Amino acid sequence: MAVSEHSAYGPQPVDLDRCIHCGLCLNACPTYRELGLEMDSPRGRIYQMVQVSNGAAITPSYMEHIGLCLACRGCESACPSGVRYGRMVEGARAAIEAKVERGWLAGRARHFLFAHVLPSRAALTAAGTLVYLYEASGAKALLRAAARLKLFGRLGDLAQLAPSAEPPFFFREIGRTFPARGVRRYRVAFLAGCVANVLFARLNEATVRVLQRNGCEVVVPEGQGCCGALHVHAGLREEARKLARRNIDAVTAGEFHVILTNAAGCGSTLKEYGELLAEDPVYAKKAAEFAACMMDITEFLAAIELSRDMGPVDAAVTYQDSCHLAHGQRIRTAPRQLLAMVPGLTFREMPASDICCGSAGVYNIERSEMAMRILAHKMESVNSSGARIVATANPGCILQLQAGVRLHGSGQRVMHVVEILDLAYRNFR
Repeated sequence: MAVSEHSAYGPQPVDLDRCIHCGLCLNACPTYRELGLEMDSPRGRIYQMVQVSNGAAITPSYMEHIGLCLACRGCESACPSGVRYGRMVEGARAAIEAKVERGWLAGRARHFLFAHVLPSRAALTAAGTLVYLYEASGAKALLRAAARLKLFGRLGDLAQLAPSAEPPFFFREIGRTFPARGVRRYRVAFLAGCVANVLFARLNEATVRVLQRNGCEVVVPEGQGCCGALHVHAGLREEARKLARRNIDAVTAGEFHVILTNAAGCGSTLKEYGELLAEDPVYAKKAAEFAACMMDITEFLAAIELSRDMGPVDAAVTYQDSCHLAHGQRIRTAPRQLLAMVPGLTFREMPASDICCGSAGVYNIERSEMAMRILAHKMESVNSSGARIVATANPGCILQLQAGVRLHGSGQRVMHVVEILDLAYRNFR
């Protein structure tokens, strides 16, 4: 395979050559399932990547097909050849970022979000306050009601996705250490994320409580921040590397039994810091050690002797596999094991539970029409389970599924697995 200048930024030939074009990935791809178009399948996108790697121009059509990918990595689970598709699509997007200039307005908005909002506690706090005021004023409920009448088109879709801020924000807890309840068995570092500190402050608090209940001294390290997952998925690898270095500096891996996250999308990138910084002479070794110490919260809790001091949660629960937990980290059993430990809980397996819900970072905002189509099919699976609680393991999935319940559901409650455990512990008498 010829090597063009694109190869310095885009997918590497060793990855592109691994695909044998068998097509087993097709049914695992949400966009192919919706559109039935070869060029919007993993195999079709790889074919396009090969052409660009061989010197073809990056065209608007290429950008559209690559941009329409959710990077859910479902194709990786289906692939018999071990194709690293997630790494390839991230490389393709990095090449697009390096080669193509965006329009002034789109470029400035993108730069503001990724460079000034996500990495900044002050900016996130300000944004969270505005979100809270928007909801408290009644404007959010009014817009959603109008959206149900199909008055606003794409804006109506975005109104359904609009999150709720949860003051007091979890930023106030960063830098604190929470003692274990009873005998200390583990000392863990908890990475609280970026947007999650504003939109999922109660989930973060529940995570700390569940860890404390299980003999963990929980350190929320000062200096931590955005993990860079959204940046990597958008092709902004240099910006992601800066954020990775900051988190590595904030958490010395050897000081903790494990480093934990409750966000599957973040965890997938955090576990790949070693790869992200492999060429960095200063951080390569530290990044590898950091990544080796990373665990998802469900992965960790399922691996230890979990406290069974739980009260009943009398509900039928189904579980939606978060893509970057199931496909990126290959963790499927742990969340189900944890749910099975909860007294009173009736578990109902969801059909096609590992097909993407359409969240995919900021995809549901940038590609809301496709995201809503995918969500509608996900909700068919949710409703067919008959469950009253939909559990998942990623905050982005929670927001998407909550929108799905509003649009297509029957009043189901959407919860993180850890929130269900926290509820069970609080119900213990």
